[in-house]
Amino acid sequence: MHRFFVSPQAVRDNRVILRGTIVHQIRDVLRMRPGDEIVLLDNSGAAYRAELVTVDRDVVRGRVVDRWKLETEPHARITLYQGLLKGQKFDWVLQKGTELGITAFVPMLSARCIVGNVDDVSDARLERWQRIVVEAAEQAGRAVLPSLSAVMLFKHACESAAARGGLAILPWENERTHGLREALQVVPKSKEIHLFIGPEGGFAEEEVVAAKVAGVAPVSLGPRILRAETAGLAAAAAILFELGDLG
Repeated sequence: MHRFFVSPQAVRDNRVILRGTIVHQIRDVLRMRPGDEIVLLDNSGAAYRAELVTVDRDVVRGRVVDRWKLETEPHARITLYQGLLKGQKFDWVLQKGTELGITAFVPMLSARCIVGNVDDVSDARLERWQRIVVEAAEQAGRAVLPSLSAVMLFKHACESAAARGGLAILPWENERTHGLREALQVVPKSKEIHLFIGPEGGFAEEEVVAAKVAGVAPVSLGPRILRAETAGLAAAAAILFELGDLG
């Protein structure tokens, strides 16, 4: 059954009124008709099974036939601070990270990013990233949409993580002493985890030093060097498994 995130105002009592791009999806892409059923998610954790009543050019109307609370969100809240990547690699990280259960994404500009300025990331690109997150969340059955922030400088990202509290870690290929599992032994009760991943080429050494000063701890992910688009997903999966949210 097709799932769609909608605003809470779209579902009132047992009535459903849908407008905007979702109408095009239902009417023209999926070619759904009255009597078909869909699942609506209002981004609060509630899910509604709705039967379509009318499918017009500008509006779709339906009625709620069932409602329940989704229990698909992980207890660990992972914010992925991902260095900007070349091509469509960042798209892939957003899609797969959403499927895994990452709570928030922060596109990050660090020393070795090919993008030179935060203003180089256009509004159209941010909108595409948001669509990727929404579509992945619908496919994966997420109860709440992961948040996606504007592009942030590395320095400001470290400051933001420190202000929010929780455990902040930075996987780094040159870390030899502290591993990810060891770092997770001190996860706060809030299970708020800030995960910093560099771009192609990783973090510069001076960035790692600055991160330590800000309270972000370097950790090792093992003896093999992972690609920039792989490291965050591998670390997030390991974190969720270690804390009991996978398997």
